[in-house]
Amino acid sequence: MGPSAAEALALESPAVRSAGSRVVTDQDLLYLRSRQIIVPVAGVSAAGISSSFDEVRGGTRKHNAIDILAPRGTPVLSADDGTLAKIDTSAGGGLSLYVADPRERFIYYYAHLDGFRRGLREGMSLSKGDTIGFVGTTGNAPPNTPHLHFAIALADEDRRWWKGTPLDPLPLLRERDRR
Repeated sequence: MGPSAAEALALESPAVRSAGSRVVTDQDLLYLRSRQIIVPVAGVSAAGISSSFDEVRGGTRKHNAIDILAPRGTPVLSADDGTLAKIDTSAGGGLSLYVADPRERFIYYYAHLDGFRRGLREGMSLSKGDTIGFVGTTGNAPPNTPHLHFAIALADEDRRWWKGTPLDPLPLLRERDRR
């Protein structure tokens, strides 16, 4: 007897798993794959994105995200349907957005934006592919390297937008491109 559907999916992309405060289950991965998230930068394919999830940044911290390079001002798209949980500005992420998937199981983080789409407000519903902002270099991004810092985290039990177990988005994006 072969592996279950969830086991088979987990075996296909083991790089999707990551250590953190909450264990990522096969059911979590199955659900996330069912969302069929899209590359969140207009005109960029997953094949053109370099892996940077495991890189060390600032000398001590793991990146826990991917950087999607594109010209400044390129539209940033909602990778999935969901709810805009937080519009934020910080020293590290600069102009950034946190979006919860429809079940508030995963949080998508978009950082270093050059600006936000007009009319965005916390609590609003977003559809996959909606323009939510524009590629930039705000926060601690190198000024001559416009990119989107994109992260996915399994939400913690309290569903806090700023906490969760990070997962590498790149295998999910590449898997979708192969379909």
